[in-house]
Amino acid sequence: MTIAPSRDTTLCISLAGRPGTFGVRFHNHLYQQLGLDYYYKAMTTEDLPAAVAGIRALGIRGCGVSMPYKEACMALVDEIDPSAAAIESVNTLVNTQGRLKAYNTDYLAVRQLLEQHGLDPQTAFALRGSGGMAKAVASALRDAGFNQGLIVARNEQAGRQLADVCGYAWQPELGDLCPPMLINVTPIGMAGGADAQALAFPHAAVAAAERVFDVVALPVRTPLVQLAEKLGKPVITGLEVIALQALEQFVLYTGIRPTPEQVESAVAYAREG
Repeated sequence: MTIAPSRDTTLCISLAGRPGTFGVRFHNHLYQQLGLDYYYKAMTTEDLPAAVAGIRALGIRGCGVSMPYKEACMALVDEIDPSAAAIESVNTLVNTQGRLKAYNTDYLAVRQLLEQHGLDPQTAFALRGSGGMAKAVASALRDAGFNQGLIVARNEQAGRQLADVCGYAWQPELGDLCPPMLINVTPIGMAGGADAQALAFPHAAVAAAERVFDVVALPVRTPLVQLAEKLGKPVITGLEVIALQALEQFVLYTGIRPTPEQVESAVAYAREG
């Protein structure tokens, strides 16, 4: 059943530097399955304060926040949930009668994935990245008991700061190190980007790794994931992250938790886009 938007439709949006279609298709598919008078639209902006003010003023119920806005949103809301406050990074805004509360469902999704995949907290890892999503992943690892970590980031200030906050080491490049788990939390391998065909880690490191985790969701099979699969390594994909975080956003926006079957259908539909 398709529900046509009306003057009473509740609007939810996303803000991203490069808007994608996954969230749009995922949320709208669930709205239709559940018969909810909601509509979701992806947007971008060059004026974040004005955009957030518009969310408040226009009664937009929820907003997904992606790169490069995750940290800048912190100063623009009324309340910050512990999931976002602990890592100073936002990916979800919920508007309740003009009052904006910020969350980080990326953090919640990664915590769930670590449990679902049964990862041993004693596993040493290297995480490449130092932005808002990297903060979410590194903090989720820290809070799950992973204490043997290395932050790999060319931005020394951001990299050192993230490493210090989480109790990990930092260095600008991986070099000859070959840790058991490799985690990419940069745009390397993202479709349409300058590094779409690049590997986030050296071939030798991937060959030596026991597991590879790539947070990039588009494409699902990034060059890093393809290489890991070719070498027979277990992988965690960005699709898993984006699906879980989108589900938690949906619950925050609507107050309804869909069934696993409904979520599976929405993910499959979103992937077709």
